[in-house]
Amino acid sequence: MRAKCPDIEGRIDRDGVKVHYEVYGDGEQAILFLPAFAMGHCRKWKAQLPYFSRRYRCIAYDPVGNGKSDRPEDVAAYHPDLIVADAVAILDALEIEKAVIIGVSMGGFLGAILTAYHPERVTAAVLMNGSYPIQPDYGFITHENFKADFEQPEDWQKYNLRYWHTNYPDFVEFFAGKMFSDPHSSKQFEDAVAWGLQTNGETLSKTILARLEPSRRYDTGPEMFKRIGCPLLLIHGEDDQIQPVEKSKVVAEMTGAELVLIPRVGHLPNGRLPAKVNILIRDFLDRTLQPATVRRRNGKGGCDKRVLYLSSPIGLGHARRDLAIARELRRLHPGAQVNWLAQDPVTRFLSAADESLHPASALLANESQHIEEEAGEHDLNAFQAIRNMDEILIANFMVFQEVLEQQHYDLVIADEAWDVDHFWHEHPELKQTQLAWFTDFVGFLPMAEGGAHEAYLTADYNAEMIEHIERAPSLRDRAIFVGNPDDIVPGTFGPDLPDIRGWTEDHFDFCGYITGYDPTDWGSRAELRQQLGYLPGEKVCIVTVGGSGVGLPLLRRIIDAYGPAKARVPELRMILVTGPRIDPASLKVPAGVETRAFVPDLNRHLAACDLALVQGGLTTCMELTAAKTPFIYFPLRNHFEQNFHVHQRLQRYQAGRRMDYASADPDSIAAAMVEILAEPTAFIDVETNGAELAARMLADLL
Repeated sequence: MRAKCPDIEGRIDRDGVKVHYEVYGDGEQAILFLPAFAMGHCRKWKAQLPYFSRRYRCIAYDPVGNGKSDRPEDVAAYHPDLIVADAVAILDALEIEKAVIIGVSMGGFLGAILTAYHPERVTAAVLMNGSYPIQPDYGFITHENFKADFEQPEDWQKYNLRYWHTNYPDFVEFFAGKMFSDPHSSKQFEDAVAWGLQTNGETLSKTILARLEPSRRYDTGPEMFKRIGCPLLLIHGEDDQIQPVEKSKVVAEMTGAELVLIPRVGHLPNGRLPAKVNILIRDFLDRTLQPATVRRRNGKGGCDKRVLYLSSPIGLGHARRDLAIARELRRLHPGAQVNWLAQDPVTRFLSAADESLHPASALLANESQHIEEEAGEHDLNAFQAIRNMDEILIANFMVFQEVLEQQHYDLVIADEAWDVDHFWHEHPELKQTQLAWFTDFVGFLPMAEGGAHEAYLTADYNAEMIEHIERAPSLRDRAIFVGNPDDIVPGTFGPDLPDIRGWTEDHFDFCGYITGYDPTDWGSRAELRQQLGYLPGEKVCIVTVGGSGVGLPLLRRIIDAYGPAKARVPELRMILVTGPRIDPASLKVPAGVETRAFVPDLNRHLAACDLALVQGGLTTCMELTAAKTPFIYFPLRNHFEQNFHVHQRLQRYQAGRRMDYASADPDSIAAAMVEILAEPTAFIDVETNGAELAARMLADLL
């Protein structure tokens, strides 16, 4: 799922060649994001467009040869002169007189041409890692090598006309590796490869052959840079293995531009370190376009403590435990003000509990919808889904960061808010206040179906997390594991990486599991059933699949199991809780099966029922365990957390029966239901003071 889709898409016609552009936002000031090498297209700006389009009118266009732009046969159609002309033509088509210009790599060179020779169209410019035709140069990319006839090209010899025609996919991987030379860049590398493969070697070679022809319109030598008079910010990654950082230093000397060098990053900093780049661009534009504007927070406004609470929307379990923690925290600090930065369906749950939602919640891109789009039939590779959520995470982080820059908070509580933890560790200087980090699992684990590649990726992500903690050990002012040491899965984070349990014990406090309530407070099961309207003698079975729409196939299969189960247990009553993102009307249910869209006090119903059928989500399974309600759980295929972390915990509590969705037909599900209804439970007791312990740990920070 994209963090934001374009508001407008269009094409200009350049002598029969169609050039595709996209428009995001409708601000008075325009920003034109330039294309780079034709191995990519508009999507390379996916970390910038959602954020800047909230304030500016943002335009991006695909270069001729990639994306939705044409791939003409004529080499001359790819000349940089015409790519610059495309930029001007798009501004004309949109009736934009002047724009901020932002470019990276080849786009930095194109931006220099625009700012030097079309100053009347440029308000300011940000150029990153530009491929400027000036010295110094690495000397890897030469006209001679490009046209040479290598028998077995190696390394930069692959930047070669013949090789592109015969081994283009290998070149794409080679070049993507050079663009993202910095560690832990696997997602950016995969994106670059995917975008590069949207064209072919024959087309890409034309872009280089065109560049070999001198410009008929512009002198692009060193003198060009002396013509630049607009405000200019230069950014360059110090680990750039394609364009030496000295190029930007030379341009800065000739133009008087601001120059920012970023350590430990390669050729495309806007992709690898998007939060850093976004804030550099934002602050530059604030200084340039709105010099009177000063970003400052509101004052504290009294002695009450202010808390910003972030609750993961991936399952409503986070919201239930976070609400319990917030209530305990307010009991310890009666004046504490808690604002929630949250998404649907968490917002619905919190609204029903009369909690205060921060207005910026409306700006967040929806993670639950992304998870639904990533899922198959009872199949969700949770690790890959998180990786593919990168543009949503950076968009939401920017919302969060601006909230803290504009308002004072004494504490941020982040329950698996991966964006905040990641980007603050990447850029500790961005941290605005104290951070308390909650999680109920530590460590990405590979699924067998993912093979060696997924094992490599999960280890790499784990290694990055470990390095983050080592570089900034105090960034998390409090790290709290929702559970106990025995709940942690055995094994290591990956080859040559620490033991998961030992490392977690060294870096986390443990509050035990958080139910937010003691089931015994509701009285006996018989009393609770009477309060909820369940009749004596009936066998109540509740089926619930959480806050996303991923559980729809499971609901349908359990519906098919109702008939066989009802035939053997006549007193069976089945209630389906579809969750807020599945329409009950979309289900064809037989007579005797009831549906509910959303049940705010679902935990009470789970404690009162005779049997529950659920996915493998931790919160629901543990609520059933705490209530000693018999249940069957169906972990999502390829969901590492449900298959490993949750399963480990349920085994420790001797709770639940695990069934495999792929092999569980309606008859086998019905047979298991009948069998479990006839068995007594013997679950280990779940602690009931987890929320209080967690709140006490947080209270120390206030």
